[in-house]
Amino acid sequence: MEKGKLGVMVETKFQQNPVQVVQAKLKELEIGFKSWLAKQSLPVEAAVVTLTSAAQGAVIGAIMGNITNDISSTIPTPPPPANLSPQAMASLQQAQALGGGPLIQARNFAVMTGVNAGISCVMKRVRGKEDVQSSMVAAFGSGALFSLVSGMGGANHATNAITSGLFFALIQGGIFKIGEKFSKPQVEDVNYLRTRGMLYNLGLQNYEKNFKKGLLTDVTLPLLTDSALRDVRIPPGPRLRILDHIQRDPELKKSK
Repeated sequence: MEKGKLGVMVETKFQQNPVQVVQAKLKELEIGFKSWLAKQSLPVEAAVVTLTSAAQGAVIGAIMGNITNDISSTIPTPPPPANLSPQAMASLQQAQALGGGPLIQARNFAVMTGVNAGISCVMKRVRGKEDVQSSMVAAFGSGALFSLVSGMGGANHATNAITSGLFFALIQGGIFKIGEKFSKPQVEDVNYLRTRGMLYNLGLQNYEKNFKKGLLTDVTLPLLTDSALRDVRIPPGPRLRILDHIQRDPELKKSK
């Protein structure tokens, strides 16, 4: 009997797709992070979102800066003439801001993505929804700060910041509206974050709809019984694995 069990366990282990296992682990970490973040105060959530988005933007900017550096190094750039008009000098500064090296681009992208994500986070928490108005406000803020940091435009920094902010807001608003027409945004239900993570970890994500149909939210996880899972039409095998996982999870056991 023991040999039979061991054989089934070994066979199941080798049948698992390593890519799917990694994806499930990453999804579980992402869901756990979002669940933790949703419980934090607004300043903490905004700070974490801003910093993580800025770090991602910095990496993208550094890569873009390396690419543009490699291209520009093959094309010699003559120094600007001394008698350039203010308008021409402003255009040159704008081109330099958009085509700097890895460090400059990392800074610019970090500012754009970090500020945009931070403002979006605050607007979503305050207004309770994510719509085109919130998206445009976030884009205005990121565009204005990008203008100030990168030195785009002429000497009037306030006017340049407002102009850049409006430009970013209009572009973002247009993209948001186009996205709304072609795809319905997926709204993540915060009542099932822990449940979703558990199911992904077990490879049973197809049964998330069963939990939602029976209103078995994260709060009910420590209270789950075999009969409750049977009532939402989850087969015996997955039921046993879910109950075993709950029994082994120290946090869920403490919640009882």
